[in-house]
Formats: sequence, structure tokens, C-alpha cells
Amino acid sequence: MGDGAPLAAVPVGSSVGMAIGIGIFAGMLSGLFGVGGGIVVVPGLVSFLNLDQRLAQGTSLVAVAPMGLAGMIGYALSQSVDWVVALLLLIGSAAGTVIGTRLLRSLPIRTLQRSFAALLILTALRMVFDIEEGAGHLPIDIGIALGLVVLGLFTGALAGLMGVGGGVIMVPAQNLLFSIPSALAKGTSLAVIVPTAIIGSIQNVRHGTADLRIGLTVGAAGVVTSFLFSLLAVSLDPTLSAVLFAILLVASAIRIFWAMRHQPPNQSAA
Repeated sequence: MGDGAPLAAVPVGSSVGMAIGIGIFAGMLSGLFGVGGGIVVVPGLVSFLNLDQRLAQGTSLVAVAPMGLAGMIGYALSQSVDWVVALLLLIGSAAGTVIGTRLLRSLPIRTLQRSFAALLILTALRMVFDIEEGAGHLPIDIGIALGLVVLGLFTGALAGLMGVGGGVIMVPAQNLLFSIPSALAKGTSLAVIVPTAIIGSIQNVRHGTADLRIGLTVGAAGVVTSFLFSLLAVSLDPTLSAVLFAILLVASAIRIFWAMRHQPPNQSAA
């Protein structure tokens, strides 16, 4: 199927309740963990709304934008967004996404998926056993700025290669590598995810790989929960926050392995 060919989707009206339920739960994860919510949206669209895997991935990105924006606002109200760090991550992520989508055509995706899932599990273990909260906003020098751009590049490349949200890498990496407090890392992650999701959604809608109505329905349903749970996240105990995020990482790894069992050899995971 060509990039410009629209993919068939089920009517929103027949499944609006299911779409709202998916959005509400995805919004909770987005606000609480500073991630896009695709770990819930993509399998939900495939399993309950019977969307094609490719269409589900593109539609998920549409839903991520409003949910991520609501969560980002919640973190920003608590001064839990580092805008300079977000900008540096976004610079790297934008370039990395382009690189990742190009490499997608030539690299052995299943090997990359297994490696990425293993990385998530190892990161989860380190988060549980190496919990360390920084003092606050990161002082930026040339070395740190370059490190953040490289982190964004790596995150964007993974997103382009495997269709995963960047938050599962950005949040723990900010905490473990740069000692940024978890709440600040989550808010900053959402500040990067929102523009990335908007740009990606425009491309997906243009190429017929996203259903705008379904995506906006799911995203709108998750706006309130994303905002409320972002307010909750800034007051979480650091240890509890790390344990909960580690569980999310392991769940993400499990979903990657599950997706590998239900996809053609040359298809990327969400």
C-alpha cells in the first residue's frame, strides 16, 4: 500500500465509547509518567476498534498531541518543565526521527526491537536500585548541552525506527544521566513530545496513515485525566515514582515482544 493511499477505519460513531475509554486511560499514563500514551492507544485501537497496525500507530500520534499538551500544562503550573532542556532534546529528537525513519528501510528491525526491549528492562532495574533525585533545574554548559542533543538524537532515532514514544527513554535518561528530578524530567519530556506529535500527525494525516476523527476523539478523552494526573505526579514520593515508572518500562518491553509475535517480519512495532 502506498504512502498516499488512505487506510480504512471503523466509523467513530459505532465505537466512540471504546475510544473514550482508551483515551481516559492513556491520559492517566501520559500525565503520571510524562509519556505519550501510545503503549495504551496503539493496542487499544488495534484490539477494540479493529484498526490496521499502521493506521493505529499514525492515529495514536494524533491522540498524543492534546493529551501531552494537557499534561505539560499541569507540569508547567508546578514549574516542572525545563524549557531549555526541552529545546535541546527537541533539536536532537527532530534530527533523530528523520534518521530513524530512513534506517527503518535497511536495518534488521526485529533485532533492534529485542535490543530496545532489553534496554527498557535494564533501565527499569537501574531505576529501582539506583534512585537519585537531583536538586532542580539543570545548569547548562556546552558539554551538558551536547549530551542533551545526543540524547534527543538517540530518542528520536528509536521513535523513528520502532514507533515508540520518546518518553520511555527521555524520562529515565534525564534522571539517571543528568540527575534531573523525576517530576521535572516528566514535564520536560512532554514539552518535547507535544511538538513532535503535532509534526508527525500532520505528515501521517497527509499520507493517509492516520484517522483524524478517531485520534482527536481519543486525545480529547484523555485531556482531563492527563492534566489531573500530571498534578498528582509532581507530588509523588521519588521512590514510588521510580518504581511505578519501572513497571511502565517493563510493560513497554512486554508489549514490544507481543507486537513482534503479531507482525510481519518487515513491519515496525509501535
